[in-house]
Amino acid sequence: MGWNDELLDRLAAQVPCGYHPNGPASSEPTALAALALSAANRPATAAIDWLAALQQPDGSIGPTETQSQPGACWPTGWAVLAALAVGRGAGRREFDVPRAVNWILQTAGDPTAGIDESLKTSTLVGSAWVTGTYSWVEPTAIHMLALKAAGFGSHPRTRHAEAMLIDRLLAGGGCNYGNTVVLGQELRPHVQPTGLAMMALAGQASSDRRIARSLDYLTANLLAETTSASLAYGLMGLAAHDRFPADGRNWLQAAYRRTISRDGAAYKLALLSLAALGTNGPLITLPARQIGARGEGRGARD
Repeated sequence: MGWNDELLDRLAAQVPCGYHPNGPASSEPTALAALALSAANRPATAAIDWLAALQQPDGSIGPTETQSQPGACWPTGWAVLAALAVGRGAGRREFDVPRAVNWILQTAGDPTAGIDESLKTSTLVGSAWVTGTYSWVEPTAIHMLALKAAGFGSHPRTRHAEAMLIDRLLAGGGCNYGNTVVLGQELRPHVQPTGLAMMALAGQASSDRRIARSLDYLTANLLAETTSASLAYGLMGLAAHDRFPADGRNWLQAAYRRTISRDGAAYKLALLSLAALGTNGPLITLPARQIGARGEGRGARD
């Protein structure tokens, strides 16, 4: 049995799963597990059933069954991607993708809310961690991936997300979590948000040089010792632009061994399995297949 098959066995045993073995079941790791399992032709209906049970009347989904902060519905994009990958009607309860997409289209970050004026570098609108707060790189990238996968690659909200992500790229490549400059100082790039941003921006028409520089940043900063989640996101960002490194799978195998020697967290296992698929991963193929499929969906509003 190969390491990825062993990983998938461990992952399947944890669904619905959390960020840590003893933590509560959470939407993001459960959706990522569904993506990883379905990509390996393994049953993922239990994950979709659990996500569907959490879906709210407005189409959104919170982080856990006992969501503590109203409006913290950023995992909705992950649930859309998982449901599209597994297939409609796959579980006992169907996750309503059109309703979830409509929620994403109607919900945006507020460029004037929740952050000190001195920290703001742009008024471009993307997606927020919590409804009504400032736009950040990671939720914007997640929802952009979901919109592209659902066929909304040409929708104005997807275009706005693209513009915001490019705006948040640093001059030398890579991005931080939200801004480029704080108190006159350029921030340092980080691998995880850069990888997510590169995944979301794959296949877009922009020729902004910061995209190529960001890919160069990932190439230069991914190592065998890179932490599991950052390694996975960085490799997926490179794979989305057909730049998966020759040693990538060896790094992922080493990261898997480290993960199971510590806590075997499903969140990390799912990400490692998805990254090991290279250019065939669903977080790359789903959005790529649907880019520009239609400008807007039935009932969707800008």
